[in-house]
Formats: sequence, C-alpha cells, structure tokens
Amino acid sequence: MTRDSIRGSSDRGILVLTSLAEAPKHGYALIKDIEDFAGVRLGPGTLYGALAMLEAAGLVEPLPAGDRRRPYRITAAGQEQLRERLTEAARIAEVGLRRIAAAGAL
Repeated sequence: MTRDSIRGSSDRGILVLTSLAEAPKHGYALIKDIEDFAGVRLGPGTLYGALAMLEAAGLVEPLPAGDRRRPYRITAAGQEQLRERLTEAARIAEVGLRRIAAAGAL
C-alpha cells in the first residue's frame, strides 16, 4: 500500500477546502497551492470532480469568471466542515503519535 492509495475523495475535499480557506482561487492556483502545502498533485479532473462535489454540498461556491478562469471560494458551511474535520484529524494524530511514542519506549 502506498501513501497515495490510502487517500480518499474526502481527503481531496479537505485539501481543496484548506486551500480556499486562505482566499478564493481558480483551478490552477488550487493545484499549485495544494502541491505546495501538502505535497499532493491533483490532476485537473480530480480537482474539478472534488470542486463539483463540494459545490453540490454547499461547501464552496463559484465566483464570476475573469480572464477565462473561474475562481471558487469556501462558504461558511465549508469553513465549519473544515474546522470540524481538521479538529478530528488533529485529535486522531495526537492519539496516534502518543501511542507510537509509548510503543517505542517499551
């Protein structure tokens, strides 16, 4: 199993929401930002599939297009969903790291 094989579609959504939490972005800017902060390169099909799912769920919304590029922004519901998911992930990471440390001390 590789690192990328354990990532699910919800992970892609979290990456997109995390990027949009900073500011609205168009597709290419999202791809570059996600690659910079997460080390994950989303292809255009994967990105726009994630954006479509997030938009359908009311977590992101498109802004008027400019220069052929359509930016997206996170909604209030998207911010709350992101906060909940990141808080949960941080809790799980804390428990996991504590357990790894305890196992190493044995």
